[in-house]
Amino acid sequence: MGEHKDRMLRGEPYQDGDPELVDERRRCQALLDEFNATRSGQEDERRSLLAELLGEIGAGSWIMPRFQCDYGYLIRLGRNSFLNYDAILLDCAPITIGDDVSIGPRCQLLTALHPMEDHEARRQRWETAAPITVGDNVWFGGGVIVCPGVTIGSNSVIGAGSVVTRDVPERVFAAGNPCRVLKSL
Repeated sequence: MGEHKDRMLRGEPYQDGDPELVDERRRCQALLDEFNATRSGQEDERRSLLAELLGEIGAGSWIMPRFQCDYGYLIRLGRNSFLNYDAILLDCAPITIGDDVSIGPRCQLLTALHPMEDHEARRQRWETAAPITVGDNVWFGGGVIVCPGVTIGSNSVIGAGSVVTRDVPERVFAAGNPCRVLKSL
């Protein structure tokens, strides 16, 4: 394993243009191209491609095309979970999605972070990443964006269009931009 991949996996600053990381993203994109080109009724082929792409996909889980991610192998999807159309999971750090999770269309789970104050580091393509964890039995309405380092507690619901910038506890309904807890469930 090369230096920048190792740094990425440890959550340290790395350069995304590293040839090893570029090759891994290309491999991922090739699998995604195949997955996203499948036709209705090709569930076995879709499942096979997702099994090759993802770090883990639990029994009964599925993802609807069009699906996008960076690496794939850093995504863990529990049992009986569902990602609707146009999901984007930027998995420069682990993304763990629990069991019985429903993620609405056009949701984004984004682990990548870029230097805010150091414009030279940004120009040189340095970045870091922070993991995202989604507990069991969570539901995201359409268009939810989850920012790096966030954990969503089990049995919670995130309202459509929310931008989740900080952790959400278990058993709550949270919504808005920025997302905030509106009530207990």
